[in-house]
Amino acid sequence: MSSVRVRFAPSPTGPLHIGGVRTALYNYLFARKHKGTFILRIEDTDQVRYVPGAEEYIVESLGWFGLIPDEGPGFGGTYGPYRQSERKELYQSYASKLLESGHAYYSFDTPEELDQQREKDPTFKYDSHSRKILKNSLSLSPQETSDMLETSQHIAVRLKVEPGEKIEIHDQIRGTVIFDSTELDDKVILKADGMPTYHLANIVDDALMQITHVIRGEEWLSSTAHHMLLYRYLGYTPPAFAHLPLILKPSGQGKLSKRDGATFGFPVFPLTWHGEGEIFDGFREAGFLPEAVLNFLSLLGWNPGTEQELFSLSDLINAFSLDKIVKSGARFDFEKAKWFNQQYIIQTPDEVLAKIISAKVEKLYGFYSMEYLSGVCKHMKERVHVVDEIISSGRFFFEEVSSYDNETIIKKYKIENRVFFEKIALLIAQDVLTAEENVKSYILQESLKMGEILPVIRIAISGSMQGPDLFQSMQLLGGEKSSNRIISAIKKFDAVVASAK
Repeated sequence: MSSVRVRFAPSPTGPLHIGGVRTALYNYLFARKHKGTFILRIEDTDQVRYVPGAEEYIVESLGWFGLIPDEGPGFGGTYGPYRQSERKELYQSYASKLLESGHAYYSFDTPEELDQQREKDPTFKYDSHSRKILKNSLSLSPQETSDMLETSQHIAVRLKVEPGEKIEIHDQIRGTVIFDSTELDDKVILKADGMPTYHLANIVDDALMQITHVIRGEEWLSSTAHHMLLYRYLGYTPPAFAHLPLILKPSGQGKLSKRDGATFGFPVFPLTWHGEGEIFDGFREAGFLPEAVLNFLSLLGWNPGTEQELFSLSDLINAFSLDKIVKSGARFDFEKAKWFNQQYIIQTPDEVLAKIISAKVEKLYGFYSMEYLSGVCKHMKERVHVVDEIISSGRFFFEEVSSYDNETIIKKYKIENRVFFEKIALLIAQDVLTAEENVKSYILQESLKMGEILPVIRIAISGSMQGPDLFQSMQLLGGEKSSNRIISAIKKFDAVVASAK
């Protein structure tokens, strides 16, 4: 195989969808597997839909995931510029070559005139049949064409597709795909504003940037027939194609869209996006680790052929191959995404998790040392699915308990045992490091039942029966604070039990 060169080519028309991240990931894995080059190209020829800040969002997202381009805007490379808006004159020269060779022609139809054609015939398309009756350089005389080029405000260049040809594509995922050119329309390749459409720009760029493999979503498969013609007309050898399966909604019905996050209550973007008066949540802000999201995404369409589910990025590079990508769409299962995240949280060092939560903890509760936060993470990380749950589920580490599991208190707490809890609180205050041994010995000494005493202490400390080890939690909180919580709680428990009688 010649030196592999692949590109991730998003349009900066809004936030990067998670499906785009998967496309970037597969391109990155393929490049690294074959010691090739991973290129970022910004396809910003659609100036009408261009969104300020979208390119920066794309770059930041790739950086968060660790999918760092070898070439691209801000990354260097000898095949730039890597923004299509900066290559406008180049595309115009290639459009001129196609016009000169007879493989393209000028069209002068206004949008209103084309709308009228669609109103007459809902199946209308600009092709070898309809072009004869429309306003273009093939139907007009040379003089009329010359006049229109001088006066018209609606000059576009269209690809001339001849009918009756079978266009064969070998897709590395889908096998041989054959298109009938009679079914194809004459795509606009250069718009009236002088900017190319995707069809011309991506062919020219892929050829000049020496792209060897085009790995993209299956929605582009239907356009590949036009692209094959353009490669041929421009005298270039096409790259290998691999069209990825769709990521489907959780129901399995239809493509996962940008709006589905709000509908189903989960993020569909890598980072939170603020735009057009709306805020879309991101995986990063929802408490996901980038490695977990990549692992989850890698298996949405790719099957390693083994029972292994957890893959580091280096594992994925070693195992990845295009022939293991499936054809059918992959259902987006958010619960599975949370499971992956839980596994990675458990594996992540406490100090790393502490750094992730530190800013949010300080905003909510004030400053805590990294040592303390690391301790909280150590106790909580096996009990959460997203990082922020370390804070929300472990809030008793940062604030006094304000509510208790009164149902359990009514069952377990006896007012006559109050003196024993006061003694236990004293033992904990005296030496929290040996509290477990001392407290359990005291319970046995007084012929009390562990099942009546320890649950009450747990609720006094954390408010709930759920949570990490009781005595380890008290060690982190400290003896004085733990003791005070027990004393404060049992006063309230007296009232709870009394009112229940």
